[in-house]
Amino acid sequence: MDKFVINIGRQLGSGGKVVGEIIARRLGIKLYDKELINLAARESGLCPECFERADEREAKGTFAALIGYLRAPFTGYEGGNTNNILANESLFRIQSDVIREIASRESAIFVGRCADYILRDNPRCVNVFITADEADRIARLRKRHDCSEEEARAMMERIDAQRASYYNYYSLRTWGQAATYHLCVNSSKLGEEETADFILDFAGRRLHEKF
Repeated sequence: MDKFVINIGRQLGSGGKVVGEIIARRLGIKLYDKELINLAARESGLCPECFERADEREAKGTFAALIGYLRAPFTGYEGGNTNNILANESLFRIQSDVIREIASRESAIFVGRCADYILRDNPRCVNVFITADEADRIARLRKRHDCSEEEARAMMERIDAQRASYYNYYSLRTWGQAATYHLCVNSSKLGEEETADFILDFAGRRLHEKF
């Protein structure tokens, strides 16, 4: 079987990462989400906190955002001046390189991080967006964070807005819009396991593989 990638975009509280984990387990491949932060940090020599602070955050004013310091060996600057700074675009490029490198060596699932755009020239990609009914999203968040309904709704609005801003800025596409993806699915209609079944069936047809 040739290498392939399934990229998952998701609304907060939609169960998108859980669905991705189910698919990864069934296919025996890795899912990359927060792990990309450590990998990008290791490749660049920067601290993971630099990437965490820029991770799928709102991109407004990104040129003015100074979020990390370059280490001298990485910059080639021998003076060791810790005042060297790295803009969001540079962090995005580093993380993009890590995503491309992973996709070149193994089949994988990527959750968020504009992976569908970064791998847009890879013909062996399936790009999926997962949404869910608001009531189900709120219930998931309340259970996960032990918060009120109002707090869960505010969290949904804030983080979805940040994800949309990040994605739209770097990809020049529209986050969550059906035309952006190969498949959009509402996990509330089938549940997490059957949503994974549905995506695997679609991916198998698109890639001409039997999963």
